[in-house]
Amino acid sequence: MDLIENGPAGVLATIGATPLVELTKLHPSAGFRLFAKLEGHNPGGSSKDRAALSMLAGEVRAGRLVAGRSVVVESSSGNLGIGMAQVCRYFGIRFICVVDPRTSKQNIAIMRALGAEIELIEDVDPVTGDYLPVRLRRIRELTETLDHAYWPDQYSNPGNPLAHHTTMREIVEQVPGGLDFLFCATSSCGTLRGCAEYARANDLPVTIVAVDAAGSAIFADTPGPRLIPGHGAAVRPAHHADDLADLVVHITDVDSVRGCRRLAAREAILAGGSSGAVVAAVDSVRDLVPPGATCALVLPDRGERYLDTIYDDTWVATHFGEVPVEGLTRVPVGG
Repeated sequence: MDLIENGPAGVLATIGATPLVELTKLHPSAGFRLFAKLEGHNPGGSSKDRAALSMLAGEVRAGRLVAGRSVVVESSSGNLGIGMAQVCRYFGIRFICVVDPRTSKQNIAIMRALGAEIELIEDVDPVTGDYLPVRLRRIRELTETLDHAYWPDQYSNPGNPLAHHTTMREIVEQVPGGLDFLFCATSSCGTLRGCAEYARANDLPVTIVAVDAAGSAIFADTPGPRLIPGHGAAVRPAHHADDLADLVVHITDVDSVRGCRRLAAREAILAGGSSGAVVAAVDSVRDLVPPGATCALVLPDRGERYLDTIYDDTWVATHFGEVPVEGLTRVPVGG
């Protein structure tokens, strides 16, 4: 088995230790400093690489996942599926990913290129109006009917938040002068829980800001439709707890788009939809950030997987109308 004693080998050894960069152009007149943790620099392109490795490596090491015999089955809107496809391909384990129509064609193509099998759920749950409950039911069916099947269950597996103890430790070590605010998007709540647990276990005086999607059920917002995958959830995940965040901000899809476009236009960082939500969250609470504070934003993934949506002018106009989005070709940068 190609799994070294103290950690993974090969490409999996490059997961984590992502760069932290200072954002000086988003709020040039602000009296606080902003830093971005670029999780898109993980080999699979997102912070979910950390969770995928954390949830699967121990099973491989213990001999419960075996090449050529075991099959991993998981639900994902894209990024976790890619991370798991990469880990499973490396260890020679069959992987089935259950997705829905919001999963981009590019993400599905990447998973397939890494050997994943795709199960597409097209019906919404009649109670919630969302795909996630149907995806989870299909996961249970597959797990019950396939021999040697294993469902990591990112929504309750302790390996998910545990992976992000390391994320938070890296941020604290990388930020100069101490961290005052952390902005973190929510979906499975793995990143949020892991970062909050690390901060509290180490008595760090950090204000944790949870950035949820408008229409998400995680922090009891009024349920509603959401276009951007991987941000928010129709069902409150087991990793959720009301005391994880000191402050909760709900961000609409259109403001997530605005945040992505501003980040690209001003900082030359092409990031995904939940990253745009985190940028928008800073705007919404900037009056609460005291002068001299240091803030870190976890940017979960890269923007190349959103070129047909968030960064496509026609898609933006179709879904949101003529909105003043910085970075659209018809709106001057800085206008």
